[in-house]
Order: sequence, then structure tokens, then C-alpha cells
Amino acid sequence: MIANLGNTVIMLSFLFIIGCVAGWVIELVFRKFFGAHNPDHKWINPGFLIGPYLPIYGFGLVVLFMLSLIPYLEFEGLLPKEDWARTLVTILIIGISLTVLEYIAGIIFIKWLHVRLWDYSKCWGNIQGIICPRFSLFWTLGGAGYYFLLRKPMIQLAKWIIANKGFCLIIGMVYGVFLVDLFYSFQLIAKIRKFAADKQIIVRYEELKATIRQKAEDSKEKVRFLFLVPAENNIQAMLHKYAEKLEGYANKIDEYKADYKEKMEEYKEEYKEAIDGLKERIGEIASGDNKK
Repeated sequence: MIANLGNTVIMLSFLFIIGCVAGWVIELVFRKFFGAHNPDHKWINPGFLIGPYLPIYGFGLVVLFMLSLIPYLEFEGLLPKEDWARTLVTILIIGISLTVLEYIAGIIFIKWLHVRLWDYSKCWGNIQGIICPRFSLFWTLGGAGYYFLLRKPMIQLAKWIIANKGFCLIIGMVYGVFLVDLFYSFQLIAKIRKFAADKQIIVRYEELKATIRQKAEDSKEKVRFLFLVPAENNIQAMLHKYAEKLEGYANKIDEYKADYKEKMEEYKEEYKEAIDGLKERIGEIASGDNKK
């Protein structure tokens, strides 16, 4: 039993780190060509870690791997007997589970760390800007792609890892680097969290990185790919710059609201004058008819 537990831990640990790296590559390409805060289509390090890791994708791959085994399990009365129906149910469960995983991760960062890593606020049907139908569809399609194309190779890879225990050394080295990166990055996140709590704002991480890139370009400094957001004391200056930017947006919104209110008052006054004139004209016409 202990041996089986150890094999499972080794297998899932490897899958997690593979998912982290694969997700990082996917996001790297996506943000270059479709990133809302990257109009110049530059290569931008995604996520909040320094290295090539996105932990949410690591958890996602672990969930994918475990849920893809559903058709092999026996759930009396819970799953249809037909193979195509069991496959369809499995893919739907995968899509829902990945959406739930994305929501939990988003809530943790927003509520606990005061940081928003992604924002779907402009997407139709979004919930708190954390999840939305469009990206849930993407996760479901991605889950289907994994199920049909990668499920069997991943099972074979997992078996190979268990059979080759010497590979654990490489996994351990990778995790060592990953944990150092995690410690360094959470020091940065802790500073951002404190600043956001003091200012009572939610820091949109992509906007913050865009502000830092713009500041570096304006001062003709070299824009760093890995250590774009520094963990040194000058992060405070960066955050204040970002807060000023948000304040500028808020001021513009207030100006737009004031202009809108003023125009509405003008329209109401013009409308009232038009109605009064129309009433007066109707009264004149009615008086003329009465005289006849």
C-alpha cells in the first residue's frame, strides 16, 4: 500500500510540473498574439512566477489525468453503459471541473492576495470576471483534445515514470528550482497584497506588468523578460505609478459621468420646453375649434 502511494505521488508530481510548463508555453503564445495588454505582440512572461511555470495548469493536468480514468471505473447506475455516452459525460465533467478549478484559483488570488491574474469582465456571461462561458468552452474542448489524443500516451508515460525510479532525481531538481521561484515570487505578491490592502484596490497583474514595461520603455531601459516585476524596494514606486494610473482612469470616469449628467439635464430641459410648446399649441388649436 505504501509502495502504491509512493508511485502515485511520483506520478502526480511529474504530471503537475509537466502541466505547469506546458501551460506556460500555451499562455506565452496566446498572450503574444491575443493578449489585451500586449498590442505590440511582444513575448511576455505570463503568470506571476519568474520561471516557466503556471501552477493552475499543473493542477489542471492532474485533474485531467484523474478524470480521464472515469470510463475505466465502475459507477453502478451513475454512468451510461454505451461507450460514446460515457465519453461524453466524462468530457462534460472535465469541462465543469476545470472551470471550477479556475474559479477557485481566481477567488483565492482576489480575496486573499488582492490580485487579479486574469479578467473576463468584458466577456459575455462572466461571473465576477473570473470565469465565463467562452473560456469554459475552451477548457472543455481542451479536455476533449486531451482525452482523445493524449490520454493513452500520458498513461503510458506515467507507467514509465513509476518503472524508472531514477527519474525521480530529475523531478526533485526541477521541484527545487520551482520552490525557490515560488518563494521569491510570493515575496513580491506579499508586497503587492499589502499595497493593495492599504489602497483598498484589486491589482490587475497584467495591467501592472504593462505599466512597468511602459515605464521602462519611456526611460529607455531594457525590458526584462523574466524579472520584469522586481521584488526589490523599487516595486513600491512601480505600484504607486500603477495606482496613479488607476486614479487617472477613475477621474476620467467621473468626468464622463459629470458630462453625461450635464447633457441629460440639457436634454431634459429641451424635452420639457418641447412638451410645453406642444401643449401650448394643442391648447391654441383646441381654443380655435371651440370658437368655431
